[in-house]
Amino acid sequence: MMQRPRSATRTLASCGFLLAITSGTAFAGDPTGDWMVADGVAHIRVAECRGSMWGAVAWEKIPGGRDRNNPDAAKQSRPTLGMAILLNMAKKPGIDQWAGEVYNAKDGKRYESTITLKTPNKLEIEGCVLGFLCGGETWTRVSGPIPSSPSNALAEAAQGGAARNGKHKNAPKTAARPAASKSSSRTASSKGASSKTAGQKAHAQAGSQDGPPDIGDICLLPEIARATH
Repeated sequence: MMQRPRSATRTLASCGFLLAITSGTAFAGDPTGDWMVADGVAHIRVAECRGSMWGAVAWEKIPGGRDRNNPDAAKQSRPTLGMAILLNMAKKPGIDQWAGEVYNAKDGKRYESTITLKTPNKLEIEGCVLGFLCGGETWTRVSGPIPSSPSNALAEAAQGGAARNGKHKNAPKTAARPAASKSSSRTASSKGASSKTAGQKAHAQAGSQDGPPDIGDICLLPEIARATH
């Protein structure tokens, strides 16, 4: 029986190792970042907020857009800049695809939708009305991927704290902390909040010098923050 040369065996082993790595990472795509829509009129910033993908308008070719076609009259004057259009999109197992809803500002309606990362720089979005009238387009990456929102870490910490409190809810009560400690804690929290607010204001002012302010972390936008907390 003929034996393979050792060099050939090593080559095949190396190829198999590389194939294993490639196949293992084939579905590890990251859709976060800024994407230009097909007709080039807007950029959509995609970020993971509390385990789901959300997308909001981050840039407009013609600034000053309003959500005039919204069926809710109270929302028809809201700016389209910063408006959420990809809503609560959950990851599908085994593929680079997320399913949820998309808001179409052209008719003010929501549709069932999926986003699929075809390549690192191409994102395909599809939307359907009650399972039919499906259509889609491909977005092109402008920037990103982006780091995880700090709000995700805070949410995880809060959930962990709640779980720990639940485990010890029947434990004997301990003496209350001195009032001075509580006051100090509140003061420290206030200082932290003030610093954060000041940082956000400075960031917005810096953005406004060169055009519309950068919407920043979309997980902190009121519309998305309300839906994810």
